[in-house]
This record gives sequence, C-alpha cells and structure tokens, in this order.
Amino acid sequence: MKYKSLITGLLLAMVGQAAHAEQIGSVDTVFKMIGPDHKIVVEAFDDPDVNNVTCYISRAKTGGIKGGLGLAEDTSDAAISCQQVGPIEVSDKIKNGKAQGDVVFQKRTSLVFKKLQVVRFYDAKRNALVYLTYSDKVVEGSPKNAISAVPIMPWSK
Repeated sequence: MKYKSLITGLLLAMVGQAAHAEQIGSVDTVFKMIGPDHKIVVEAFDDPDVNNVTCYISRAKTGGIKGGLGLAEDTSDAAISCQQVGPIEVSDKIKNGKAQGDVVFQKRTSLVFKKLQVVRFYDAKRNALVYLTYSDKVVEGSPKNAISAVPIMPWSK
C-alpha cells in the first residue's frame, strides 16, 4: 500500500513539473519508421520568482518506440536563452544571495533517474540574472550545460 502512494506521488510530481513549460515548436532530426521521430523541442517558461523574465529552452527528445512510450532517456543536449519581457523587480531574497542556485525549471528526461534543470543566480555587481541549464542523473550527471544572462534594465511603456 505504501508503494502505491509513493508511485502515485512521484507520477503527480512529474506531471506537475511538465506543466510549467509551454511548447513553442519542434523540428524532426531523425526519421523513425515506428514511433515518433527524434526531435528538438523548443519550450518557453516564465521565471516563477521574477516577473517578466521568460526563458526559452531547446532540448533533444528521443523518439522511436521507447520514446513514444515515455521509456527512452533523452540526451543531455540543451540550449537556453532568457529575456526581459517587461519591468523586472528582484526580491530581497534574490538580491541578498539567499536564492543563489534556486531551481526555476525542471523537466524529466528519462522514466525516473534523469532530469533537465534550470537554476538562477543573481550577479549583483553587474545587476543581472544568470540562468544555467544542465542535466543531472541519480548516479552520474553530464558536464553539458548552457547559460543565459539577463541584464536588469529600466523598462519604458
């Protein structure tokens, strides 16, 4: 009985994480005779703690039979670009360094053990937000990463 609730909780958490990004588009990279093609997916998400910062992520998505069933492990390839889309107000928690490295986005890239993450840093000296994307795994992560910086600029209407 305990295991059923644990599995249900994990599945609900995974579904909840996927709801934070909006798919913008995709391109096929490898044709698969059975199942979906391998592709690159472009998604957008808004920083949950900083209004008016939107990040765009492109990532590899494995197709084929395993990919179609959600059993494939996606590669760690990803790129990120973040932009200011309106007036930004940074909270005191972020300004004081208490939110350095906070996870602002997660997406599972395998059935259980691997996920793509985006973390945020605040560079006080340059008044900029820095977003780092990387992939981690329970046993072994990947050194592949990408970074994007958003200088906090005055915004006129």
